[in-house]
Amino acid sequence: MEQYHGTTILGVKKRGRTACAGEGQVSLGNTVIKPNAKKVRRLGDGSVIGGSAGATADAFTLFVRLEKKLEAH
Repeated sequence: MEQYHGTTILGVKKRGRTACAGEGQVSLGNTVIKPNAKKVRRLGDGSVIGGSAGATADAFTLFVRLEKKLEAH
């Protein structure tokens, strides 16, 4: 049976600047399903950075909810 594997999102903040990165491969076992997924993105007006790892479909749903909350506040 094939198993899903997650990814790592790395965030670094230094001297008031922030960098966030993650690789873009989505795989199922030994098969690459998507080679260029966007797992790190800016949200709201661009002042918030979010990254998804693991259950990516759930993360994208949460990004949509978070953007709505950011716009409301």
